Amino acid sequence: MPKAYIISAYQEIHNQEALTAYAKLALPALLAAGGTFLVRGMPAAVKEHGKMQRTVLIEFENIQAALAAYDSPDYKAAMNELGDNAVVREIRIVEGV
Repeated sequence: MPKAYIISAYQEIHNQEALTAYAKLALPALLAAGGTFLVRGMPAAVKEHGKMQRTVLIEFENIQAALAAYDSPDYKAAMNELGDNAVVREIRIVEGV
């Protein structure tokens, strides 16, 4: 089975304190779910229509593990810290090749 990835591309950050509170819960939740953080931070360069904003890439053993991590109660608790408008981001869950 191919590995799977959660890709989080931030477009806007409106509340840094809420993002910090989210990160304190999200990191251990996703690690406990089997995730390995490969990328976490600002891009070195942005091309085409990308934005110079925070990007996160997390690897999982398979697509089922990635989906389960995103839907886990611990990760949902982390997401609650963001509220409705602390950040604007796009989450993609993709299977590796």
